[in-house]
Amino acid sequence: MHLPFCPYICPYCDFAKWPLRASSAARYLKALYAEIDREPGVPAATAFLGGGTPNAYDAADVTELVGRLRARFGDFEEISIELNPELIRPDDFERYRAAGITRLSIGVQSFEAGEIETLGRKHTPEQIERAVALGRAAGVPSISIDLMFAVPGQTPASWRRSLERAIALDVDHLSTYGLTVEAGTPYADWHARQPSAFFDDTAEAELYAMAIDALKSAGYEHYEISNFARSGHACKHNANYWANGDYLGFGVGAAAYRDGVRSVHTRSLGTYIEAALENRPIPSDAERLEGRKRAGEAIMLALRTAQGVGLGDFKRRYDIDVVRHYAPVVSRFTEAGLLERTEDCMRLTERGRFLANDVCGAFVTFD
Repeated sequence: MHLPFCPYICPYCDFAKWPLRASSAARYLKALYAEIDREPGVPAATAFLGGGTPNAYDAADVTELVGRLRARFGDFEEISIELNPELIRPDDFERYRAAGITRLSIGVQSFEAGEIETLGRKHTPEQIERAVALGRAAGVPSISIDLMFAVPGQTPASWRRSLERAIALDVDHLSTYGLTVEAGTPYADWHARQPSAFFDDTAEAELYAMAIDALKSAGYEHYEISNFARSGHACKHNANYWANGDYLGFGVGAAAYRDGVRSVHTRSLGTYIEAALENRPIPSDAERLEGRKRAGEAIMLALRTAQGVGLGDFKRRYDIDVVRHYAPVVSRFTEAGLLERTEDCMRLTERGRFLANDVCGAFVTFD
């Protein structure tokens, strides 16, 4: 569920997003409701309200949206919402919890004031701590925070301080993402002018290794390349992506995957709203993934997880023997120490996680 409005635009972000305007935000909700209402009411296990900045909307709007989703798709096992900590109001989490939201994903990125400013964020470390405390007090079952490394100006010492402050909050889940310079963003312009301000692959890998060591030592399971969780707190919604499961996407720029067809809604806000409100098909790009292409993508997604590819299950689902069909790729990366195999599993080694894009890409492009 994409809620694309933000009180400010971060210079590294390339998501479909717009500055918050009350009239546009209200009309957009009506369009979302219209899109939801014409979707057949099939049962769904999880929901994720992402952005944009979902809590730029008032808690009453979020509550109504969640109510409509539950009425259409039944009782969810997990409902997540992304949040900016500086926008949280004192009673938000009580209202979220009453609506059925079970998981908070708080956009932190850094606890360091200078890095927060560089990233164009507006919160303070104290607001992060307050957000976690309010979520705990409201009884929200799972609290996650996002952190970003390889930020211009960041140092190993400052990254370690952010990790230590996150661990001290004893949150249930942490996501750590290396900064990606996306085309068309202000950061892309900065990188073009001053590439030396950004981390190279080796320096970025050192920060990633620090995160793995610190978080595993603190008792978090490294269950996916970018994600760490206390026992029982892995994100169920994202797990469905990595299992190449079906999912629906609502809103401007939203992605969906159903029956082997991957689609993405238009990124034009006006086009989306008009189509939804007029009950017309929402313009989208769609691609059917079949055969080896579908299998290669499934391997790529599964390799992101600690469990890796279940070879027997994969054979039953896609009628492909991974080890035999992809023998040259499997052999090359196993010999290089990037892949490991058991009788019924193939997964990245610890070293392989640092070169995951190379390994996963080889399966996707293999013919």
